[in-house]
Amino acid sequence: MARRARARRGVVGRPAGVSERAAARYDAWYRTPRGAWIGEREFNLLHRALAPRPGETLLDVGCGTGYFTRLFAQRTGVQVVGLDPNLDWLAFARDAGTPACVAGRAERLPFRDASFDLSIAVTSLCFIRAQAEALREIVRVTRRRLALGLLNRRSLLYLQKGRGGGAGAYRGAHWHTAAEVRALFAPMPVRDLRLENAIFLPGGGPIARTVERALTERVLLGGFLLAVADVAR
Repeated sequence: MARRARARRGVVGRPAGVSERAAARYDAWYRTPRGAWIGEREFNLLHRALAPRPGETLLDVGCGTGYFTRLFAQRTGVQVVGLDPNLDWLAFARDAGTPACVAGRAERLPFRDASFDLSIAVTSLCFIRAQAEALREIVRVTRRRLALGLLNRRSLLYLQKGRGGGAGAYRGAHWHTAAEVRALFAPMPVRDLRLENAIFLPGGGPIARTVERALTERVLLGGFLLAVADVAR
């Protein structure tokens, strides 16, 4: 059962169960200086890790307003489908130009086995209790490669917003450690699991951007923790 989130997607969570007006405010955050920087950093990490090929298909599980769904459609040439349980947010995503939107839950995806070449889930698993069930479903419908964007427990963002059950918009979110991610993937039919990260200082100012360039993505201390794996078929 998906938990209701009350924060922005990406490194700042994902919302559900709210109005299209709230969806518009949320999506507009990506046009602020901080939001645009965070969104670009996360998209670039996802894009490089997935290495999409023109003509491939991609499923965005928990797409919310369709921000990442649209970026992949616009910049990579892949055919994308966004899925989310929130009908208001799907309506906003459609109005914003998201190519295809489907209502559904990660724990029971309404697609046949190996329906998509690629799949992403950007922080949506952080608000799902049945994480293993959801990941199993994502693996089931994926032919080639999948990527999970998660909230990193070993990060400055967690110290600021995640302790004691989370503050404000982060309340109820699950923050993953690298060990938890590896354990989650261990029983799945995947290979070549890789962990990367970004957003070491979540403020987004000049110092944060300098630190981002200086630190290697293999130092797993960023707020956005990315798990990428190939499906073993």
